[in-house]
Amino acid sequence: MAIRVKINHQIKAPELRVIAAEGENLGVLPLSKALEEARTRGLDLIEISPTAVPPVAKIMDYGKFLYDEKKKVKSARAKTQTTEVKSIQIKIGTGEHDLTLKAKKVSEWLSEGNRVKIDLFLVGRSKYMDINFLKERLERILKLITVEYRVAQDAVKGPKGLTIYVEKK
Repeated sequence: MAIRVKINHQIKAPELRVIAAEGENLGVLPLSKALEEARTRGLDLIEISPTAVPPVAKIMDYGKFLYDEKKKVKSARAKTQTTEVKSIQIKIGTGEHDLTLKAKKVSEWLSEGNRVKIDLFLVGRSKYMDINFLKERLERILKLITVEYRVAQDAVKGPKGLTIYVEKK
């Protein structure tokens, strides 16, 4: 990601609020005076906030500024957490032992911070069964999950069955 900032003679604003490298506020100065101040200090004039009135510029080394900005972007990217949607499929006749194993896997995924999609797969005539009966079948696996969770999306009937999304509280 390229950082687009105006430096020195690229700045077109007639007046700037200027901040020195040490953080000291030099006040609102005309562009020519701000450039002269930067030149005497042997540094660059960098437009920090172009939308402010008047725009804010800082006198500092441009290379150091780019380094600091890249460091900020990198640390922000490191802090973002990606959640993956894991999926598990059960059927109406899935036995208790199999449900326990699948619930254990769901608990493991939830503790890792992932979102889990639980599908109650319906075949043939079971697609037309009472919706309350199907939801009750879906509840069987939810009762076996050991980690605290919340239902992110309630049970939705789709072409292949019932789907529910759960995520960690």
